Amino acid sequence: MARRRKSSHGWVYIIWGVNTVVLLGILVVAILYTTSLRASAADEPLATSAPLSTREIPPTSYFLPTLTPNPFYTPPVFETPTAFELPQGLRPAVIGFSLQGRAIEAYTFGAGEKEYLIVAGIHGGYEANTIALANELITYINENPGVIPTDVTLYIIRNMNPDGEARADGVDGRVNNNGVDLNRNFPSENWAKDWDRDGCWIYRPTTGGTYAGSEPETRSVMSFIRGHTLEALISYHSAALGVFPGGVPWTGPSKRLAEDLAEATGYSYPPIDTGCVYTGTLADWAVENGVGAAVDMELRNHKDTDFKENLRALKAFLNFQP
Repeated sequence: MARRRKSSHGWVYIIWGVNTVVLLGILVVAILYTTSLRASAADEPLATSAPLSTREIPPTSYFLPTLTPNPFYTPPVFETPTAFELPQGLRPAVIGFSLQGRAIEAYTFGAGEKEYLIVAGIHGGYEANTIALANELITYINENPGVIPTDVTLYIIRNMNPDGEARADGVDGRVNNNGVDLNRNFPSENWAKDWDRDGCWIYRPTTGGTYAGSEPETRSVMSFIRGHTLEALISYHSAALGVFPGGVPWTGPSKRLAEDLAEATGYSYPPIDTGCVYTGTLADWAVENGVGAAVDMELRNHKDTDFKENLRALKAFLNFQP
C-alpha cells in the first residue's frame, strides 16, 4: 500500500508540471499576440470616426502663402566672365558681391590724401566696353604709376554689375539678376521705382528696385563711397549722349568737372537731351552724400573704349579740384 501511494503522487506532480508549462505557453502566446495587434494599429491610418481622446493627434501642417515673383527677375546664370588679372599680380579689394555671388572689386593706385573714384560696368554686358576701358586704364596705370599725382589716391571699380556681364553682351545684359537698373537704384532724393519711358531706354522691362538701395551691388558701392572722402567720381556709360553732371539740379562743381572732361574727350556737354528724366543715379546720390563732384560719362558707342581720349580725361580728372 505505501508503494502505490508514492507512485500516485509522482503522477500528480507530472500532471501539474505539464499544466504549468501549458499555461505559461498560452500566456506567452497571448502577450505576443497583443503586442502584434498594437504594432499593426500603429501602422494603419487613424480612423476618422475614433473619438479624439482615444487616438493620437497628427502633427499640425502649415501652408505658407506663395510669394508673388518679381516680374523682372532674371534666372541665375552660371557663366563666368573672362577673368581680369594684372600680370604683375596687383590684387584688388573685394568690396561686395552681386546677387549671384560674384565679387565686386576695387583697384587702388597711389597713396595721397585726395581720393578719386572711377566706376564702370554699372550696366553690365550692355555697356561691356566700359569694363574693357576700366581694364585698359588699370593695366596702363599699373605699368605707369607716375600718372598718379603724389597727393592722389585713385580707386577703380571695374565692374559693378558682374551678373549682367556674365548673362549677355547687349540689351539682355543691362540689368542685375533682379531685373533692376542699378543706375536707378541709388537712394537719391529723386529715386523712383518706375518712370516715364519717353526718351528713355525701353528695350527690356526694368525697374528702379523694390525700394531705393535695394540691390546688393548698389549697397556695396554706397558702403565703399561712405568709407572715403572723395574729391570726384566718374561713372562710365555708353553710348553717345555726352557728360551728365550729378545733382538735381546739377551742382556747380559737377558742371565744372563735366566741362573739363568734355574738353579732354570731345564728348558732348551739355549732354544730348532725349527727354528722359533720370532718377536714382549714382552721380546724383554721390553729390548728395559728400562727394565733391560727380558725372555720368558716356563713351561714343557700345564697342570702342575711346582709350586715348580717356587717358586725357584721366589727367583732367585727377587734377580736378571741386
